[in-house]
Amino acid sequence: MKRYLYCLVALMLAAVPALAQSIKWTAAVEPAGDGVYELVLTGKIANGYYTHPLTDPYTAAEIELDGFEAVGDPEDVFTPSDYKGETVAKDTYVLKQKFRSGDGAVKGTVTWQCCSGDLCGMPEDWEFDVKPSKTAAAAGATLAPPGKGSAAADTDGTLWALIIEAILWGLASLLTPCVFPMVPMTVSFFLKGSENKSRGRFRAAMYGLFIVLLYTVPISIIIGLTRILGGATVTSDIFNWLATHWIPNLLFFVIFMIFAASFLGAFEITLPSKWTNSADKNSDKGGLGGIFFLALTLVLVSFSCTGPIVGSVLIKSTQGEFWTPMITMLAFSLAFALPFTLFALFPSLLKGLPKSGGWLNSVKVVLGFVEIALGLKFLSTADQTYHWGLLDREVYLAIWIVVFSLLGFYLLGKLRFKHDSPVEHISVLRLTLAIAVFTFVVYMVPGMWGAPLKAISGYLPPIETQDFVLGSYTAPAAQAEAPAAGGPTLTIAHGLKAYDNIDDALAASKETGKPVFVDITGLGCVNCREMEARVWSDPKVLSLLRDRFIIVALYNDDKAKLPESKWVTTSSGKVLKGVGRVNAYIAQERFGVSSQPNYALLGSDGELLAPVRGYNLSIDGFVDFLNQAL
Repeated sequence: MKRYLYCLVALMLAAVPALAQSIKWTAAVEPAGDGVYELVLTGKIANGYYTHPLTDPYTAAEIELDGFEAVGDPEDVFTPSDYKGETVAKDTYVLKQKFRSGDGAVKGTVTWQCCSGDLCGMPEDWEFDVKPSKTAAAAGATLAPPGKGSAAADTDGTLWALIIEAILWGLASLLTPCVFPMVPMTVSFFLKGSENKSRGRFRAAMYGLFIVLLYTVPISIIIGLTRILGGATVTSDIFNWLATHWIPNLLFFVIFMIFAASFLGAFEITLPSKWTNSADKNSDKGGLGGIFFLALTLVLVSFSCTGPIVGSVLIKSTQGEFWTPMITMLAFSLAFALPFTLFALFPSLLKGLPKSGGWLNSVKVVLGFVEIALGLKFLSTADQTYHWGLLDREVYLAIWIVVFSLLGFYLLGKLRFKHDSPVEHISVLRLTLAIAVFTFVVYMVPGMWGAPLKAISGYLPPIETQDFVLGSYTAPAAQAEAPAAGGPTLTIAHGLKAYDNIDDALAASKETGKPVFVDITGLGCVNCREMEARVWSDPKVLSLLRDRFIIVALYNDDKAKLPESKWVTTSSGKVLKGVGRVNAYIAQERFGVSSQPNYALLGSDGELLAPVRGYNLSIDGFVDFLNQAL
C-alpha cells in the first residue's frame, strides 16, 4: 500500500510544473490608425520565474497570427532585471504586435519559455481570440481563447492547476502568524483525550473533517445562494466582521487566557457532571461538541491569514463560476486540515508513553506560557481596529519579554507550579529550550526602542503605535480624521505620509505628476505588518515610496465612523458609514480584491498602471512592481 502512495505522490509532484502556467496572459487590441491595430499581450510572470526578452535569439517569445497580416516586428516592454549578467524580465512582461485586419479582430498563439534559476522549462503556449474593445483595452480584461472555456478559467489555468495551487496554499497557511498559534491549542486540547487509541484516532479524524466542512459548506451555500438569487452577496463584510470585530476577538482572547490558566495549574477545565455522564454513555461520539468548537475557533481565528485564497474564491463566485470555487475550496481545506489532524493524533500517541518525571505536566505549563503570549494578538486586533490605545507596541513587547523570561526560568527549574515535581538536574533538552527562549528575549529587547524585529513583525502592533523610537519620532497610529488643508492625514509605516481617500490622492497626483500607490491594508492585518517590516523597510523600496509616489492607505477594518458627507451608498442601496466598510467596498468594487494586503498603482487619471499585487515578500519583485508606474 505504501508503494502505491509513494507513486501517487510522485505523480502529483511531477504534474505540478505541467499544470502551473508560468505566465498568465491577458489580451487587448488597440487601434493604431490607417486600418492597423496593435495586439497587446500582458503577461504576469509567476513568482520565482523569469523570461528572456525578444533580443535573445534562443528563448524569446513568439507571436503567431492565424491568417492575419503582421505589420512590423513585435516589441516587448518590461522592467529590466539582472540574472548573472543577463537582462531578463520578471513579474510583468508585455508583448506588442501590430497587424492589419478589417474589424480589428485577431486570433493566434503566443509561445514562450520561462526559467527558474539555472533551469529552463519546456516551451508553453496560449491561444488568444480578441476583438477591439475600449473597456477591455483599458482594464486589460482576460478574453477567452477559441474553443476553450471561460476567460477566468483560461487566465488561472486548468481546474487541476487551481486544485494544486489551493493545496500548496493550504499547506503554506500553517506557517502564517495567525494560524500557527493554534498548534499549541490543538495539542493542548487533545492531551485530555482518552487512553483508548482507536477513540483518539476517531476524535482526530472528526477534527479534520469539521475543519474541511467549516470551510467548504458555508462557501458552497453562499455560492449557491448567489447563483439562485442572481447577484453578489455581502460575504466580505461577514468575514471582515469575524476577523476584526471586538466581540469575536475578545472572546478568543478570553478563551486563550482560560486555557493558559488551566495549563498553569489554576484549575481543571471539566464539563458539568451531567454532560460528563452523558458523554460516558455516548463515548462512541467522542465528545464531538468540543471538537467542533475547537475546529470552529481554528477556522475563525485563522481567517485573516487564509483570507487571500478564500477572497479570490469568493470573487470567482461572483464572476459566473460555480463548481470551480467549491472544488478549489475543498482542496484548500483538505490541505489546511491535514497538519492539524496530525497534531490531534500526536497527543493520543503521547498518552501511550511513560509519564515518569512529570514531563507531561511540564509540557502543559510551557503551552500555558505560549498561549498567554499568543492570546494577546486577539486583544491587539480589537485594540487597533477600535483605537482603544490599550496595547501599544512597547506595552505588547514588555508583556512578551516578561512572559518568555518566566518561561526560561521555569525551564531552568527556578520557577515551580502546583503539580510540578522538583527539578534536581537540568536535561540537555530543557537547557537547549531555555537557551532558545532567552535568546528570543534578548532579540526582543531592542524593540522597546524601535528596532523593527522583522522575524515577529506579524504578531506585533504597528511601530507607529510606539511612543518612543530611538533616533526618530513616530506619530501615533493612523486615525480616521478630516483632511487637513488638502494634505496627507495619516502617518503609516516608517513615518510615511498617506491620504485616507483616493480622490484626495489623485488630486495631489495631478499637481505633482507622481503616480498613486494604493495600500489596501488593515489595522489588525498580520501579513500587512510583515510586508511593512520586511519589504517596505528595504532602502530601495522606502526611497521609492517616500520620494516618487503619492500614498493612499485604505484600512479595511477601521471601525471609526465617517461624517455623513462621506457616507457611501452601494449599488444595492446599502449605506456604508464606517471607514473600514467604505474602504473594503472600494477595494472590492474598484480593484477586485477582498483581502489584505494588496497594492495598486494608479495614474493621475485613476487608471491602473499594473496588475494589483498581493502578499509577496520578494523585495526585488516589489521594486519591479513600483517601477512599472515610473
